Amino acid sequence: MFKQPLPTLQRDGDAVRILDQTVLPFRTETVVLHTLADAAHAIRSMQVRGAPLIGATAAFGVALALHHEGGGDEALARALQVLGATRPTAVNLHWALDRMNAALHSLPPAQRLEAAWTEAESIRADDAATCDAIGRHGLTLIRELAARRPGPVRLMTHCNAGWLATCGAGTALAPIYAAQAEGIAVEVFVSETRPRNQGLLTAWELRAAGVAHVLIADNAAGLLLMRGEVDMVITGADRIAANGDTANKVGTYLKALAAQAAGVPFYIAAPHSTLDFGCTDGTAIPIEDRGAAEVCHVRGLTPAGDIAELALAPADTRAANPAFDVTPAALIRGIITERGIAPAGELARLYPEHER
Repeated sequence: MFKQPLPTLQRDGDAVRILDQTVLPFRTETVVLHTLADAAHAIRSMQVRGAPLIGATAAFGVALALHHEGGGDEALARALQVLGATRPTAVNLHWALDRMNAALHSLPPAQRLEAAWTEAESIRADDAATCDAIGRHGLTLIRELAARRPGPVRLMTHCNAGWLATCGAGTALAPIYAAQAEGIAVEVFVSETRPRNQGLLTAWELRAAGVAHVLIADNAAGLLLMRGEVDMVITGADRIAANGDTANKVGTYLKALAAQAAGVPFYIAAPHSTLDFGCTDGTAIPIEDRGAAEVCHVRGLTPAGDIAELALAPADTRAANPAFDVTPAALIRGIITERGIAPAGELARLYPEHER
C-alpha cells in the first residue's frame, strides 16, 4: 500500500490535524482542527482540497461537532448542514456526510461520538485502499503504452489529483506512482491550473517522488497534444454523472477537446464516492463560482522567503471564476475506478447495484 510522505488528514486526540495546502508548495505546515467551524473553514478555504480528501475531512468534522455539541439529533443535523454547504460541486462531500448520517442517526445519542470517530477513520482508510486499486487498474494502461514505443511514457494531467487530494496515493497520479514502483519510466506534463495554480502542488509531489515532469502553462497543452508529444491524458474528477459526463477543475474540458482532435486517449481516474448515479448528466452538476479575487491576484514567494499575494488587475476589474467545467462523456476514453476501467457511458457495468 502507498504510504503518504506526510499525512493529509489524521486524528490527533479529540482534534484533527491536516496538511495546510494553502501554503504549499512554499511551506509545509499543519493545522489542528478543533471544532465544526474549523473543519468547515478548512474545506471552504481549501486548506484541504481534492474531492476525496474533502469528503474525509467532512466526516471527521462531524465527529468534532459531536465532541463539542453532544450527540443529540440537533447537533448531528447542524453538522451535516454546515459541512454540506461548504463546497457544492464535489459529490464526495455529500457521499461522506450521507455515510456518516447512516452510521449515526439510529444510535442513541450517547453512542454517537465514538461511532463518529470510528466511521470517519473507516472512510479515511477506505479511501487509501481505493486509491491503491485505482493505481493498479490505471497501471495496465501505462504498461500498454510503454510496450508500444521506446522512451518514457508521456502523460499529461491537470490540477492536482495526487496524494495531496486524497487519503492515499491519489487518483490520477496513483497509476503514475504504481508505474514508478514497477520501474516504468514516465514523464508528466503538469498544467499550472490557474487561477489557484494547483498544478504547482502536482509538480511538488512529483519532484519529491523523483518522477520526471515538466510544468507547463495551461494554454500550452493543446500545442503539445497536436505535436504528438503526449501519449495519454489522465485527470481526476469532482463529480461524475450517471451518463459519464464529468466535472473537474476548470480547463479539463479544453484538454479533452484537444486530446480528441489529436487522437490522444483521455482518461478520468476517480473513486466510487465521486460517482453520482442520481445525477442524469452534466447539465445537472452544480458549478462552484469562487469570485473574482482569485483571478485578479496571484500568490508567490518573495526573495526574502515570505508568501505574498500580488494584484494582477485593478481592484474593480470584473472577472469570471467558475471553479469547474464539465467534460462530456463522448470525449472520455474511459473512467478508471477501484473496480476497473469502463467506457464513460457504461459505468453501471462496474456498479450494477446502481443500474436502472
